[in-house]
Amino acid sequence: MKSITGYGFAERRNESVSLSVEIKGYNNRFLELSINLPPALSSLEPLVREYAAGRFKRGKVELWVRIKEYRTALEISVNLEAARAYMNVMNSMAAELKIEEKPSLALLMSMEGILEVEKKRDGERFTRLLEPVLKTAADAFETERIREGRHTEEDILRHLAALESSAAFVSSLAPELEKSIQGNLRTRFEELLGDVIDENRVLTETAALLMKYTISEEISRLAAHLGEFRAEAGRNPSPGKKLDFLCQEINREINTIGSKTPSLEVSRAVVSMKDALENIREQLRNVE
Repeated sequence: MKSITGYGFAERRNESVSLSVEIKGYNNRFLELSINLPPALSSLEPLVREYAAGRFKRGKVELWVRIKEYRTALEISVNLEAARAYMNVMNSMAAELKIEEKPSLALLMSMEGILEVEKKRDGERFTRLLEPVLKTAADAFETERIREGRHTEEDILRHLAALESSAAFVSSLAPELEKSIQGNLRTRFEELLGDVIDENRVLTETAALLMKYTISEEISRLAAHLGEFRAEAGRNPSPGKKLDFLCQEINREINTIGSKTPSLEVSRAVVSMKDALENIREQLRNVE
């Protein structure tokens, strides 16, 4: 079981470039990726997004890639048409204003649009540089989430054990509850009719009341859901979505048991089960 929240960072430097990857995870029911790349690496976003989607299943994941270049090959070109246009204008102004000073080359080169500078970047080289850094940061992020997830799992299983204990207690009361329903119904018939009792009528009414108030089916389904919850938590490294669904089913059975049974002991057990389930659901918000 892994936590959704976590942090990972990795960096790699060489003589010409420094590249780092930072990953942060926050609670979110579904996977939401936020990829932040510098303009120089924007073409690599599909690669980074695909990799992140393959590593993470739930949560809001923010991923930053930062790069600093120390030595970059430059490609410089001169816009001669623009230079001639600037020169013609400056010469015309100098003649009109009777200025003998000629425009310098330094002045001309400082004018906008004269020099066009482009950094030469090797896309494959940046890909080769990024991939191991991205993996190292993701591994660190994963390690942090596993560490947090271990503590979360322990807490969830502790509350699950409490819920199972209360469910077992309710299950032990079920036969007595059914006998109580049967006994109370026969007593009411005897009070109304005395010794003249239609056994068929008693059996029919008893069956109808048991259908309405018995909780045997709910207890059976609750036990099945709890068993599946424990199994899923143990076998699936990313069980969050399935466990969320099982909590909904468990809650439905607990509510039905509470509504069908007037027993004070069962009502107390239902409160205990709801309390344990709420704690489990709270913890599941941070489980992948």
